[in-house]
Amino acid sequence: MKEILVSSSFYAYLSRLRWIKRWGLKRNAHEENVMEHSWEVSVIAHTLALIKNHYYKGAVDANAIATAALYHDITEVITGDLPTPIKYHSLEISAAYKQIEHQAELELLALLPSELRSDFESLISHDKLPEDHIKIIKAADKISAYLKCQAELKAGNTEFEIAAEQIALSIGELNQPEVIFFMQAFVPSCGLTLDGLMKTN
Repeated sequence: MKEILVSSSFYAYLSRLRWIKRWGLKRNAHEENVMEHSWEVSVIAHTLALIKNHYYKGAVDANAIATAALYHDITEVITGDLPTPIKYHSLEISAAYKQIEHQAELELLALLPSELRSDFESLISHDKLPEDHIKIIKAADKISAYLKCQAELKAGNTEFEIAAEQIALSIGELNQPEVIFFMQAFVPSCGLTLDGLMKTN
């Protein structure tokens, strides 16, 4: 058995994603953290990839996409969650945030043992991801945000009304058949109560 001679705080950083709150500019009926959001994006992205492959003649690696989606917001453990209205408020702010995000990627990679860095680089560094993977992960991210808005509205929180409309519009503009499939097949039942779900089985 090879002796372990390294010490890394990489996972310690990852574990703190549970403390990074999303939607910081809005009043939330149910708080959401980056760790749970990353899991939801991952399973949605995995499903989108499988839909693409089975129904629309795609040939993407669903498992690789799901894994990359788990890490898609990892830099927020350093940067925090910058709300979308601020992130895209201007070209200057957007460019500055991308630079900060890239630096955070480099710093997190540097925490890893050297033998593992190339494997993680293909997951953490956005510019190393295949374009078709990025497209699916971004769509999954939007769907996750849409589901969050719908849950807040169902809880009576009108704070999310405009966000829900804007995100629904942006999802419609994606022009990805696997996204349309997902929205029609899976999203409607997400608004049901547990009793309502059990009745549909």
